[in-house]
Amino acid sequence: MVKNEYNLAFQLSLFTIFYNIIEGIVSLFLGYKDETLTLFGFGVDSFIEVMSGIGIAIMIKRIRQNPESLKSSFEIKALKITGTAFYLLSAGLFLGIITNLINHHKPETTIWGIVISLASIAVMSWLMTAKKKTGEKLKSEPIIADANCTKVCVYMSIVLLLSSLIYEFTGFAYADIIGAGGLIYFSITEGKEAFEKVKGKVDTCCN
Repeated sequence: MVKNEYNLAFQLSLFTIFYNIIEGIVSLFLGYKDETLTLFGFGVDSFIEVMSGIGIAIMIKRIRQNPESLKSSFEIKALKITGTAFYLLSAGLFLGIITNLINHHKPETTIWGIVISLASIAVMSWLMTAKKKTGEKLKSEPIIADANCTKVCVYMSIVLLLSSLIYEFTGFAYADIIGAGGLIYFSITEGKEAFEKVKGKVDTCCN
């Protein structure tokens, strides 16, 4: 029974990786095409989540073999890379905001942001619930922590949805910029959590 639950947890981590790859490619392409900063940043975040997901998959394999074992060097490197990537994303989005403000730039459309965010909210909400149930059955704090991290993906999807809806239906010029600002907040939060986990200051992430 326990083995089956660990297998499920591993399968969920693999699904997270592959879903984020697809979501990232689509979001980057459409964000660039429609000149939507929030959607483009959301796509970059998806690829950072892929790196994080690989670390999670390795973690699950480790705790399946020995629940009391410490983080491997690979997991620590993955956390450092992920944390750094989140900070770089925040810096890039900030520069994008400044550039858009100076040039008075507005997106061509944000309709794809609405479509992608709705899909992401549905998928990530399901993943969050499934991971949490699995973690509770295994009494595994790391897996429950991963479920909490997935919750942040839901929040970022909501930011994308709201900014896209506001711009698409009102034409409010700064909606996309405000949405990008929301992504910066969550990116900095996740970056900070990643480095705190490296130092062992927190047992869960993205509380």
